[in-house]
Amino acid sequence: MIGPAFVVGSWQFGPGALTAAVQAGSGYGYALIWVIVACNLLMLAFADMSIRIGIVSGNTLISITKEYCGVLVARLSGVGLFVITLMFSVGNAVGSGLGLSLLFGGSVIWWSLACTALVACVLLARRLYRAIEKALLAIVATMAFSFVITAFLSGPEWSAAGGGVIPSLPAGAGLLIVAMVGTNFSMNAAFFAGYAGRERGLTREAYRRTTLVDTIPGIVAPGLMTILVLITAATVLEGGGADASFGDLAGVLEPIAGEAGRIIFALGFFGAAFSSMLANATAGATVLADTFDWAKDVSSLPVRLGILGILAFGATVTVIAGSSPVQLIIVAQALTVLIKPLLGVVLVYLATNSRLMGTLRNTWWQNALGVCGVLLVVATSIHLAMNLY
Repeated sequence: MIGPAFVVGSWQFGPGALTAAVQAGSGYGYALIWVIVACNLLMLAFADMSIRIGIVSGNTLISITKEYCGVLVARLSGVGLFVITLMFSVGNAVGSGLGLSLLFGGSVIWWSLACTALVACVLLARRLYRAIEKALLAIVATMAFSFVITAFLSGPEWSAAGGGVIPSLPAGAGLLIVAMVGTNFSMNAAFFAGYAGRERGLTREAYRRTTLVDTIPGIVAPGLMTILVLITAATVLEGGGADASFGDLAGVLEPIAGEAGRIIFALGFFGAAFSSMLANATAGATVLADTFDWAKDVSSLPVRLGILGILAFGATVTVIAGSSPVQLIIVAQALTVLIKPLLGVVLVYLATNSRLMGTLRNTWWQNALGVCGVLLVVATSIHLAMNLY
């Protein structure tokens, strides 16, 4: 029953989402829960648009964009998505190295390089992929279950947490909010959902069933998990500040399991980063090949070179700017919002086109959510650009 939305959701729940949520809870308590709620609702809307476009077109989203928006827009979208995967590759490389460094000691940079090399071997020798993927999913699931238990056993103030759904802008939280939007409202993952839906052979007749058993739970579940991570951090690390070290982040599970909690967190953080690294590199290389009409099969030379390029970029940036790994993850995730407005506009335009979509075109409320989503990424892009300037 697992389909494209679960692929998108698992891609979201990576090291960037975990780091941003823990820092938000540690530095600002429950005040930023509303960011995750809003992003999850918009993520659901855009993933649904992408899946519907894939269903009605029977083609890749880049190909459809070329037909309805022109080659230039399609290539800008494809290259833009590829650039976003480059940013995500930094967080994935750093995250995997952080997890193993906490477990075994040693340099974060060297562990990041080792993980990058291992991912390259796995992706270029596909027979290993499924076995490793299952092991990683088990690790991440263990950490997720631990967060659920800890969230309840740590005794949070649930009424105060409920108040966190009311939007507020705490002083100094600007970059962190941008990073939270970058990870929880992953426009690149939503865009790729259309590819995943096409690969699964979804049909119009299966659309409503897919929505109920895949799209809604596949997107909502990671959002709820991220909220629980934030609540746990707000309860356990209250007053720790938004610049908490990775050792502080790993301490969020100590109330339930003591020192073993740190090991569970480190293993889960590594698993989330490593599995995201696999998905991110494959998706970015595939879309780039599709953009320029190259061979799109994973075993083809263009895709293999694209995968190696994405992994090499993440490793290189980690080596050059790895002195503050947690902050590097936050900055890398924040930078992705600069490119997302174009992907959002393309998805809304295609999903609204009656000639393409027919009876599956956007309703008025889906258009309203689409406009809100585009405005959100535009606003965060402007905020980030002004601060960078």
